[in-house]
Parts: sequence; C-alpha cells; structure tokens
Amino acid sequence: MLLVADSGSTKTNWISVNKDRFETIGFNPFFHSTASILNELNNNEALSAIAGTFTNVVFYGSGCSSADRNQVVADALKAFFTGAEIFVGHDMEASAFATYVGRPTISCIIGTGSNSCLFDGKAYSEVVPALGYVLGDEGSGSYFGKKLLTSFLYHQLPKATEKLLVEKYKVTKENIFHAVYKEPHANVYLASFAKVLSESPDTEYIQQLVYEGINEFFKQHVCCYPNYQSYPISFVGSIAHHFSDTVRQVAQSHGCEIGVIIQQPIERLLEWHLQSSKS
Repeated sequence: MLLVADSGSTKTNWISVNKDRFETIGFNPFFHSTASILNELNNNEALSAIAGTFTNVVFYGSGCSSADRNQVVADALKAFFTGAEIFVGHDMEASAFATYVGRPTISCIIGTGSNSCLFDGKAYSEVVPALGYVLGDEGSGSYFGKKLLTSFLYHQLPKATEKLLVEKYKVTKENIFHAVYKEPHANVYLASFAKVLSESPDTEYIQQLVYEGINEFFKQHVCCYPNYQSYPISFVGSIAHHFSDTVRQVAQSHGCEIGVIIQQPIERLLEWHLQSSKS
C-alpha cells in the first residue's frame, strides 16, 4: 500500500492510497536528526498502528535536497515503516508534480519558506537556490514574521498592530531574542507571526507589506527564469493561498499568467503518483 508525505518546516501531511490522512510536525534534516524524526513518528498513535501495512512510502520535504540530508530522513522512515520501500525527495518536486497543468510551469512554494522551479512534466530545474529564512525566503511566513518583529523592535509598527503583538502574542524584546537566537526552529517561530497579517486592523499597512513581500518573491524567484512570462505561474503553500488576490495582482504587474494556487498539494501529489504508476 502506498503512503505519500509532503513536509514543510511546520508540518507534514500524509495520505494513503485509501485517502486516510495523518499529520505530524514538519521534518527538515537541517533541524532534525534521524533519532528525533523516529521519536516523533513513534509517538504518533494513528501512524504507528498501521505502519506495517505500507509497502511504499514516498516522502517530500523541505531541506531534502542532497543525498546526505535525504538519508537522515530515509533512515528514520526505514526504521518506522519496516516493510516499505522508501523514497525521499525535495518538497520542490512535490510542488512541481502537484501544480503541473499539462505544459511547462513555474511552480512556486510560499509557505513557511519559499522557493521555485521550472517543471516541464518530466524534469525540474532551478535558476536560483532557496537561501532559507536568514538570507532569503522572500514572501514566506518566516519572511513576514521577521518583518513584523523587526518593525516592532524598531518601534515602527502602526499602533494597532503593535498592541496586537503585545496583548495577544505577549512579545517582548527578551522573548523574541530568546526564541530567535537561543531556541531551535527559529524559522517556524518567525512564521507563526504570519497570522498577524490576517488579524491586524491596520489593513492598509498589511496590504502594502504583503504586496511588497510577494513582489520581492516574484523579482527573485520568478523573473529569474528566461521568458518567464511565457509560462503559467503556480503556487502551493499557506501564504500563497490566503493572499491569492495579492499574488494575482503582483503576477499581473509582471505580465504573468497564474496557473493554480493550492494550499496543500498532498491530494494532487497522490494522484500524480497513482497516474505515474499506470503509465
């Protein structure tokens, strides 16, 4: 039986060929060891109960872009799904498969992090690398979280947004510094503040912030492809989904055609694998 997983830095969505669905934290080999991944899997009662029934497990994850890092995840999966053949690939592949619309497509991820590739239906290629939340991740949840917290610390936020961060999220200079510089998974911490984009009453400020962030993503991760205006531009991820109107506005300003925008690629990813197995 087939099990497919799509993992970002925040969470992993799992789906079986029977359409049973599961959720765990995100597994990124930059931040997780084989032992920590296996421990999380063992603590998931639903997956543990049926782990032995799967014969094929296909896992796509952020950070899974080299043989060494993929092995970190594969070793944990092999120890947990003891009777299954294991494949580990990059989450950019999952995005490409899930958003393919029958012709070469620029497929983009804008969730906790951000990235893009050009997919022709058989192979994908990248022009620029994903730099991660410290150097890049333009337009992503971690990018916007960093913008909001930086503006908070510099006393540059509109008053209502500042009040929201203080009263609801209890932010202070001390706890921001501790979470960013002392605790693991600072990218997930930063991305958790992306919710403020939808909660803040300072709509004009938020709209401008989101537009600038999505526009920066286009400039770095879409316009880098030769003849980018000749391809549909498709997206997966929570930020792209929740701010799809802004994504469309920015695309139009760059003369781009939008393909599909989906929050979670997991069901389309399963269908891709089922169709591929028939061909």
